[in-house]
Amino acid sequence: MPRKSRQNRLPGEPYAPGINLRFWLVDDHSNRYLGVGKVRLMEAIDELGSISSAARSMGMSYKRAWSLVEEVNQLEAQPYVVKEVGGAGGGHARITEQGRAAIARYHQLEADLRAFLAQRAQQK
Repeated sequence: MPRKSRQNRLPGEPYAPGINLRFWLVDDHSNRYLGVGKVRLMEAIDELGSISSAARSMGMSYKRAWSLVEEVNQLEAQPYVVKEVGGAGGGHARITEQGRAAIARYHQLEADLRAFLAQRAQQK
């Protein structure tokens, strides 16, 4: 059985009593997706300014974080994360407007799903 990566096991509050939910946004062929782990990684990159710092904060390897950044940058024509290599202070990364829009869409859908599940839980 495949082992789940650490970011997919991060704790979160239940959406409603007795109901828990995970969702992914997928393309038409279910090949590419955006889920909670990638969103959290992008948010950490945005906050910390580097892929390595974001990876450390999430308890994941730099190699795994780099791989996830490459995946999110393939989701649309414009990249979600821009990497700047080297320099006096080392490399940096930033989230593009396209990436910020994807994060916002993800959180809006999450809020909508939370509201739906809370409503359903009250209908018992």
